[in-house]
Amino acid sequence: MNKAKNNPTLTRLAILIALALLLVVYLAVPSVNETVNKAAAVLASANLDAVVEYIRSFGAYAVVFSFCLMVFSSVAAPLPAFMITLSNAAIFGWWQGAILSWSSAMAGAALCFFISRGLGRDVVEKFAGKGALASVEGYFEKYGTRTVLVCRLLPFVSFDAVSYFAGLTPIGFWAFFIATGIGQLPATIVYSYVGGMLTGGAKYLVTGLLCVFSLGILVTILKQLYNDRQKKKAGSSHE
Repeated sequence: MNKAKNNPTLTRLAILIALALLLVVYLAVPSVNETVNKAAAVLASANLDAVVEYIRSFGAYAVVFSFCLMVFSSVAAPLPAFMITLSNAAIFGWWQGAILSWSSAMAGAALCFFISRGLGRDVVEKFAGKGALASVEGYFEKYGTRTVLVCRLLPFVSFDAVSYFAGLTPIGFWAFFIATGIGQLPATIVYSYVGGMLTGGAKYLVTGLLCVFSLGILVTILKQLYNDRQKKKAGSSHE
């Protein structure tokens, strides 16, 4: 019994030590510091050509670097992971890129889940952002055990926020992991197929589509906020 009670504490301690070691390496090793900062800057630029060129610059280690980059983008939300998926398809081919993107996203999701479960909401809010967690909380309240699968199928719901928030719930890891794998697959295939065709004018087409997609996300969020406000008003009037 005592051993079972100590497990959460040991898990938390192990995660804290691992994060502390990574922080020390980041601060103490200039090459690591430079690589992490550049990776974040390239992803944040949302420039597909720059991301492709950056991943390709690692030559024979491009696959390994891309895998690590996807995991990094998952933990350091909200860096745009879809840029990595598009780049992987452009560099390695659409189906090879899809496998790489899907497997690395799964690893990132698992890491977010364990960080959240081990460290709790206060710490996780520093990784994912308080607003991001709050934005997915309603889905968990509405869909219960089906939330992870539902959210993975919705392209406008933050992948990382769902992974982090799932770790705060009673859901088991394998249920979370399997739902993530199934739900993430369609989007990965679509992004990879599109990414494999990104040449010439297609880049401008995809850029336009992404702009429309972003506007769609904004409209959805505003609509949800409006509906929530109307429900609160209706609830207040009944009282």
